[in-house]
Amino acid sequence: MKPSAPGINSLSPKNSLEKGKPAHRPLVRWLIWIEYVFALLVNDALLSLLAFRLAYLARFELAIPLFRLEVVPYQPYYSSLSVVLIPVWLLIFAAFGLYRRQNLLGGTDEYALVARSTTIGMLILVVFGFLEPEFIIARGWLLLAWGFSLLFISFGRLLLRRVIYFLRYRGYFVSSALIVGANDEGLSLARQLGSWKTSGLEVIGFVDKKLKPGTVLFDNVRVLGNTDQLDDIVREYDIEELILASSAISSHDKMLDIFQNYGVDSKVNVRMSSGLYEIITTGLTVKEFAYVPLVGVNKVRLAGMNRLMKILLDYCVVVPGLILISPLLLLIAILIKLDSPGTVIHRRRVMGVNGRVFDAYKFRTMHSNGDAILAQHPELQEELAKNYKLKDDPRVTRVGKVLRRLSFDELPQLINILKGDMSLVGPRMISPDEIEKYEKWDINLLTVRPGLTGLWQVSGRSDVTYKERVRLDMHYIRNYSLWLDLQILWRTISVVIKGRGAY
Repeated sequence: MKPSAPGINSLSPKNSLEKGKPAHRPLVRWLIWIEYVFALLVNDALLSLLAFRLAYLARFELAIPLFRLEVVPYQPYYSSLSVVLIPVWLLIFAAFGLYRRQNLLGGTDEYALVARSTTIGMLILVVFGFLEPEFIIARGWLLLAWGFSLLFISFGRLLLRRVIYFLRYRGYFVSSALIVGANDEGLSLARQLGSWKTSGLEVIGFVDKKLKPGTVLFDNVRVLGNTDQLDDIVREYDIEELILASSAISSHDKMLDIFQNYGVDSKVNVRMSSGLYEIITTGLTVKEFAYVPLVGVNKVRLAGMNRLMKILLDYCVVVPGLILISPLLLLIAILIKLDSPGTVIHRRRVMGVNGRVFDAYKFRTMHSNGDAILAQHPELQEELAKNYKLKDDPRVTRVGKVLRRLSFDELPQLINILKGDMSLVGPRMISPDEIEKYEKWDINLLTVRPGLTGLWQVSGRSDVTYKERVRLDMHYIRNYSLWLDLQILWRTISVVIKGRGAY
């Protein structure tokens, strides 16, 4: 479940709570927010200027054969144009909401807005050049300026976000959150928010009418009262985010009262969990019939442009990637043969889109007589049946341990991606007998291709519980975007280097 980005609402160290009250003031929160917006403005202005300058160098001074070099460059003209374009760029960014709290620090939507804004800015220049004949601009410069702007500004915002995440790990730039409902859904929300330190939400406690105030649920997070005491709790604990676990609120009228009381409160953001829609990961559409909005369920998860972009990303990365690492693949195959008898490639029967079973390729990391070896360790068989993984697996070979640590054993799955069985990023692939573990979510898991990497891998890999793996898979399917895929691929690099959770 992906929480909406709260933005920067408070400056509050984790250990600054005294008698349950966060030690911050609204004025301080707004000053911090203004400082961050100012940092974004400086980032966008300077990096846009750098992008325009590099576009000029690449177009006119580097003699790239792709461009018509007989065009005479006029540096003062492009320098002046670059300076004039900066305020225009910032206005376009502001119009697209790139300085609003709800669009910042909350997933990949921010980068999508950057791409949309820079594209619109370049289209405005094209239209202006068409309407004004005296406005002459090289098409090569325009194309390069667009590409550099998108790349530099996104990277600059990525670095700024890393700074904020670093501070959030230390308790700063977080908003105090209160969860209404302490049932399974509410507890799951609290644990998820607590595990993602970069979410910017700090769960102060719960409100629940069935549990006694003061009841500790986990990690010293307790029930603060019931819904009748909500006003006092919000005021006493300076709550900024009110999260409703929809399945825990049985009364429609009570939920409506909460929205009426806090829905227009500028100091409190009211958010509701997806509840039933958590199960429906294929996406929802709203259509009016006789002026009545009705929610419909999409038949498939990825279609149209989303599906095309995902396929293009897969092939654009995999084809050159296989060419570059082919010597490494050959070396690994030789080491496997020298280390232990058996085949180089292991075929694992797994489930793909629409339940189609296929063979996923992996480098063999176990001894050929693995079943016989496992039979000598009955204490490990229960762990294997429960988690489908063993932390200390006696069946793994010496080379296999290294391959697993580096995740090199999964490189042959690049062939599965070329065959269309898998994707670079997606939910974790499972064997047919694992589908029962997904319970009510099994109808959604098989709506997209399994991935070579995914949220489960960048979130701890084998250290993540099976229930958590299921939740991460559903989160990915529900929130798919090209930007999310790129973000996961970026995080995969650091996870693989560190070798965390790999065994």
